[in-house]
Amino acid sequence: MDLLDKIKSPRDLKKLDMRQLDLLAKEIREFLIKSVSKTGGHLASNLGTVELTLALHRVFDTENDRIVWDVGHQSYTHKIITGRKEKFDTLRSLGGISGFPRVEESIHDAFNTGHSSTSISAALGLAKARDLRGEKYSVIAVIGDGALTGGLAYEGMNNAGRMKTNFIVVLNDNEMSISKNVGAVSKYLNKLRSDPYYFKAKKEIEFFLNRIPKFGGAIARKLQRTKDSIRYLLLECSMFEELGFTYFGPIDGHNIAQMTQVMQRAKRVDGAVLLHIYTKKGKGYSFAEDEPHAFHGIGSFDINTGKQNGKGTHYVLSSEILGKKLIEIAEANKNVVAITAAMPDGTGLTEFSKRFKSRFFDVGIAEQHAVTFAAGIAAGNMTPVVAVYSTFLQRAYDQILHDVALQKLHVVFVVDRCGIVGEDGETHQGIYDLSYLSNIPGISILAPSGPSQLCQMLEFAINEYKMPICIRYGKYMTETDYSLSPFEYKKAAVVKEGKDITLVSVGNMLHIACKAAEISGFDAEIIDLRTVKPLDTETIINSANKTGKIIVLEDNVKIGGAGSLIGCVTGKRIISLGYEDAPIPHGSQKELYKKYGVDCESVARVIARECGG
Repeated sequence: MDLLDKIKSPRDLKKLDMRQLDLLAKEIREFLIKSVSKTGGHLASNLGTVELTLALHRVFDTENDRIVWDVGHQSYTHKIITGRKEKFDTLRSLGGISGFPRVEESIHDAFNTGHSSTSISAALGLAKARDLRGEKYSVIAVIGDGALTGGLAYEGMNNAGRMKTNFIVVLNDNEMSISKNVGAVSKYLNKLRSDPYYFKAKKEIEFFLNRIPKFGGAIARKLQRTKDSIRYLLLECSMFEELGFTYFGPIDGHNIAQMTQVMQRAKRVDGAVLLHIYTKKGKGYSFAEDEPHAFHGIGSFDINTGKQNGKGTHYVLSSEILGKKLIEIAEANKNVVAITAAMPDGTGLTEFSKRFKSRFFDVGIAEQHAVTFAAGIAAGNMTPVVAVYSTFLQRAYDQILHDVALQKLHVVFVVDRCGIVGEDGETHQGIYDLSYLSNIPGISILAPSGPSQLCQMLEFAINEYKMPICIRYGKYMTETDYSLSPFEYKKAAVVKEGKDITLVSVGNMLHIACKAAEISGFDAEIIDLRTVKPLDTETIINSANKTGKIIVLEDNVKIGGAGSLIGCVTGKRIISLGYEDAPIPHGSQKELYKKYGVDCESVARVIARECGG
């Protein structure tokens, strides 16, 4: 790590020659693998962008220039060389550095990111603000090819080409989002990568014209400025050129010298520029190269084997339960189709996609399209199951309301990663879905507290219920089902009878509620809510009349959550244990539960306080 230890800021990169930069790239990869193996994080995407990041910092000055990283999970090398290397053992831990760009952390971070397809719009806004203020600096958006499956990216490009402002988009093309890329855009980029004849020929003609004495250069410049540009003399122009961008590429994303040269040229071009860089996700670590999807977001792991350290024997992965049950249901019900937005692995649909190829749709990073596509399928008398993470479903709010709910279409939303997800931080916490879904008319919301309930709810939602319905759950569930009575729609279950206080639990918080009641020493009546909307008001009111006090425990923000709903419907005083009206930072789930007072000990103290203990 001789070279890496000398890099205290991006200025130090400018002192290195190309041979030293290549050596530095190797050292950074070794550092990343060693560090992320302990902390967990996004490994494959960062291994693929080491040289790209070094080239960017070699050419641009991020104390003045602005780089906006799309999603931002590929910004680890950027963080390492901008003074945060010594803090890398705190990556994604409570009080440590974030796994995504954060303007609060460094002057080198220009914009907070975490979700896909946003960088072009944000960077274009920065560029236009620069122009309006009469300032001079470069603005660069770094976006992956997976993010180009999101419509917002095209909205940004459409306006960038029209505005004629100086602005650079770096397209990091690794043929992957989280899983393998899908769709026409992926095929188009593959064509550009595999058939560079057009761009090679274009350069040769430009070179030839510029060699003509007196008039050649003028002719070349004239052709570039008009609709009769030399691109029309060749095969076909690139999509990006049609949108108003000057296109450079494809460029080897692991060749620092080549990228540096092209980036320096791009700085001198007027208007919008797109640099098409191709890289290999997971480069330099064989396990990540072979299975980049498995090393996209990973917990701590063994470097020598690539095996991830387990969650523990008392927890099961919710997506695995969902995936197996959905296959069982789809075997019997031929109308069932599954839809996901670039996340077949994370949502548990990989095996479904193999078993039912004609009934599986990965639409790419396009949650809005996924929901309206599902609405169309439902209108065509099929039963779509939309599998998505809570934080990403936020992006399709209007489609859920306008295209599904108002038409009362039978779309089943299975919403993973609800509640505190931990280390990915504020952009990924799934703590808003109860609030943003509960005010949509006609949609039902179910929250299983254990594996058997998830299976029963899925069976009900697909085969019995015929309206919009959502099943929301966290990444992990306890192996033990604390609530054993069969699921009934709109029926809460009294898990334990008591006389001192009523403790209403939502979804996967039930095991915390049971342990907290035991620790408190008071006789709490524990209710597993199960159906959040519509509420079983009778069971809740009867319990409240008996005990006189209600605590609601949920992994959602308090505003608009289950506690708010219960308070509105019952008219009772509610002690709501959820999250305040503020972003929740990164940290482990255990740390954050304690910080926000929803761990066993904190809940037990509230029970004791309310019961006069």
